Amino acid sequence: MQDKLMIGIIGGSGLGDALLDGLEPEGIEKHHIETPFGDPSSQIITARCEGVDIALLQRHGDGHILNPASVPYRANIFALKSLGVTHIVASGATGSLREHIHPGDLVLVDQIIDKTNGRAKTFYEHAAVHVEFADPCCAVMRAWLQEAAHNLEGQTVHETGTYVCMEGPAFSTRAESELHRQWGADLIGMTAIPEAKLAREAEIAYALVSLPTDYDCWKPHEARDARSLLVEIIGNLQKASKASINLIKAALKDVTKLREQPSSAHEALALAIWSDKSKLDPDEVKRLHVLWGKYFE
Repeated sequence: MQDKLMIGIIGGSGLGDALLDGLEPEGIEKHHIETPFGDPSSQIITARCEGVDIALLQRHGDGHILNPASVPYRANIFALKSLGVTHIVASGATGSLREHIHPGDLVLVDQIIDKTNGRAKTFYEHAAVHVEFADPCCAVMRAWLQEAAHNLEGQTVHETGTYVCMEGPAFSTRAESELHRQWGADLIGMTAIPEAKLAREAEIAYALVSLPTDYDCWKPHEARDARSLLVEIIGNLQKASKASINLIKAALKDVTKLREQPSSAHEALALAIWSDKSKLDPDEVKRLHVLWGKYFE
């Protein structure tokens, strides 16, 4: 049984405002949190919706000023953990690599392929910490979202999907897009990594709702020119964003599954700290206490 539940919601600019407007939450507070890894992308808004504590964070900052490689992922996850977040629902725009995954659909990602480079992907730079990551998205949370999806009329929600996370910020070449399809990937995006890895290191259950906006470059676009294509993509993003908000709202109405079924992510560090704890720098242990403190008590 999950004694204390708090759901962090990470999305693009405007998601928090739209979600709050739709839920009419209570007790809204804004938090400016300093972390050992700098400032988060944005202030974090906490509130209570449908009887559930939530924390909202805009991944790309106010005004979408941070490109995917510049997002302070470690600061974001550390800040959410320090507020007591136990579960994260993240959303993000992607390109579809499959004919049957249409722009405007939603995809509950279950697998991720990491093609990023140069991003800090661990909190534990001064210790040997190796978390299990075979299943990057929490099965309990995915099942919870799947149940909520059944209440969305007229909205297609794919229950599985493999997400390739590329470095960006430029989009794929056509050859890369075809290669990703050959790998068996369903979606291409730029933000799932290191976000999902860091959530696991912080022992936070993580689910990712993908928002396909177009078919990437493997499939010719119907738009006749670049401006028309941009209008088409923005329209698809708005449609998918609205659908993701409706999904989250529906899911928050019943969090029984999250309370009753523990996520393996919540014990991710139990066997993952390979270092001799007595040899670790006490200052480092203290610096990261929010993350691993219970294993040093």
